[in-house]
Amino acid sequence: MISNTVKEQIVSIVTAANYDDSKTGRLVYSYDATPNFQSMPDAVVSPRNKEEVSQIVRICNEHNIPIVPRGSGTNLCAGTCPTEGGIVLLFKHMNKIIEIDEENLTVTVQPGVVTLDMINAVEAKGLFYPPDPSSMKISTIGGNLNENSGGLRGLKYGVTRDYVMGLEAVLPNGDIIRTGGKLAKDVAGYDFTRLFVGSEGTLAVITEATLKLIPMPESKQTMLALYQDIESAAKSVSQIIAGKIIPTTLEFLDQPTLKVVEDFARIGLPTDAKAVLLIEQDGPVEVVQRDMARIAEVCRAENAVSVQVAKTEEEADALRTARRSALSALARLKPTTILEDATVPRSEISRMVNAINEIAEKYNVKICTFGHAGDGNLHPTCPTDSRDHDEMERVEKAFAEIFMKSIELGGTITGEHGVGVMKAPYLELKLGKEGIAAMKAVKQALDPNNIMNPGKIFAKDSRKRVVVTK
Repeated sequence: MISNTVKEQIVSIVTAANYDDSKTGRLVYSYDATPNFQSMPDAVVSPRNKEEVSQIVRICNEHNIPIVPRGSGTNLCAGTCPTEGGIVLLFKHMNKIIEIDEENLTVTVQPGVVTLDMINAVEAKGLFYPPDPSSMKISTIGGNLNENSGGLRGLKYGVTRDYVMGLEAVLPNGDIIRTGGKLAKDVAGYDFTRLFVGSEGTLAVITEATLKLIPMPESKQTMLALYQDIESAAKSVSQIIAGKIIPTTLEFLDQPTLKVVEDFARIGLPTDAKAVLLIEQDGPVEVVQRDMARIAEVCRAENAVSVQVAKTEEEADALRTARRSALSALARLKPTTILEDATVPRSEISRMVNAINEIAEKYNVKICTFGHAGDGNLHPTCPTDSRDHDEMERVEKAFAEIFMKSIELGGTITGEHGVGVMKAPYLELKLGKEGIAAMKAVKQALDPNNIMNPGKIFAKDSRKRVVVTK
């Protein structure tokens, strides 16, 4: 609980309008997009600038009050669920695009900026910010930074961390530091920029970011390839990359996902196909045309029953939108939808998809699989009902086997969703005891009072999806 004295101190900093400890106000921020995790914060605080963030953090550090920095709450690992109470920090006032620097090809933003708003602003100037999480219409840059978000264009362009040049951040003791900057080269000291990106709010509060931009690609084309078996689709992915072609987007949908997405989007997707690859390439016109022709040859050689290039941008955008809507479409099937991400080397996609199907059959649960085939990041998704305790037990066991299988195949437990609470019990599978110990040493050094998003990343006893109330 937050004492009246502490409340008065924080209110004196942010004003009463930006401090909410009402039951209704706290309830709104007691959960994120992760199914079956809920815990009430003690208060929701909306600072207006970095100085206010610094003062709030100092007070919380002095009184051992947990802090959970929060964007739009679209994450899927319970990363912004305040499982240990404390203060949820909102950045609705810190939502400005500070500068678009066309000479240095950078954009500087505050954490509350909506991802798509920033993308639109830089594209209006003929520039390009490639990271494109499916939640980009509502997710914020601060959330993208904390989770190191990926997206459909990750194969060719990388993920959020690849575009972060510098940060302004408030440390757990309230100190404000700057890392990196508008520099092509900078090896002065430890790389705190990369350390903070993807740290899930457990090490610092990010208050500003300088992001790298690139010139807008000259053209792009979108292709849909249909298959009657998953193995042929997976082999096409490997052969495209082996042919030294790196598409912008190389997405996979299995038949169950395809049917649900078509029922949701109604754009004429071929639901009789067992697997679909959505492929996009961008760049100079002649390069795009050459690459797409070669990709089509590869797909046909690997038994694609149909290869079609979108005739208009509207048609291409409909295909991209359909893929981005996969989670929304699947969420219509059952009261609870559990979407995970397991990543394997590209060469193991076929084995991983087959393993997911076998595991689903073993535990008698429905699992639809889609994802970023080009970078091996798959999203096995289970429509279920948390009120069915027997089925939830089987779902838990199924996903545990899926994560173990991904590690066995040389993969990882999460490619872009983060660890949070959901994946914490499995992190040791990937890093080993020594890796966990090294991470804890960093956490202890920067945050000795463990106020920054406590209960995340480092495992407790169980991964059970339970509702925590306070």
